[in-house]
Amino acid sequence: MYRFFVQPQINQDDHKVFGYEVLLRKQQNESWILPQHFTDISVEEQATLLEQTEAALNTAANQQVLAFNLNNQQLRDPFTLGTVIALKKRINPAALSIELTEAPTLPEVQLFSMMLHQHNIKLVLDDVGTGSNTYDNIQHLLPFVDEIKFAMQNLRMENRAEEIPTSLAFWAKIAKHYRLQMVLEGVEDANDQALAKKFGISLHQGYLYGKPSLV
Repeated sequence: MYRFFVQPQINQDDHKVFGYEVLLRKQQNESWILPQHFTDISVEEQATLLEQTEAALNTAANQQVLAFNLNNQQLRDPFTLGTVIALKKRINPAALSIELTEAPTLPEVQLFSMMLHQHNIKLVLDDVGTGSNTYDNIQHLLPFVDEIKFAMQNLRMENRAEEIPTSLAFWAKIAKHYRLQMVLEGVEDANDQALAKKFGISLHQGYLYGKPSLV
């Protein structure tokens, strides 16, 4: 059995929840665990789960967005784009954004950007600065997306926490240059909040505001 857990995203300007990232979990015995592969169930099945999650949260009434992750294998499935667009129509007027966890090709982003924006769906590049989403890999994709997310926890897990201030300064500058929204992930304490404030980042996500939970 699979379900989506949700983690709130907070706007520090008004201290309100502006959205939720949905995170797939699998029930095993009496506990919920990370799936071995996020492609273990189809995007279509995940869309059904997301529709149920939206109904439970009632994000449309609260003007909040649901953020849904796709990796490159899912992105390249010929049925994914239609599934996402059909989902958006079903949950209207609820807001939806697609977070790309890996750097796709330029033609892929151009197609997704054009089609998603026609249906008022935002496109997001997740985990910038780590994995395949390095600046060199995504620079040419930035004009076609609406938002970038910087995950401090990724650097911490790689024992590179000392690089966070410099890297965050760089990506905050990139977001400003390309007129992109920027969400800071991994916010755990007041020091992280202060660091975000230093670089003018008001959109936060992290354990300080809530761990992923079942709705």
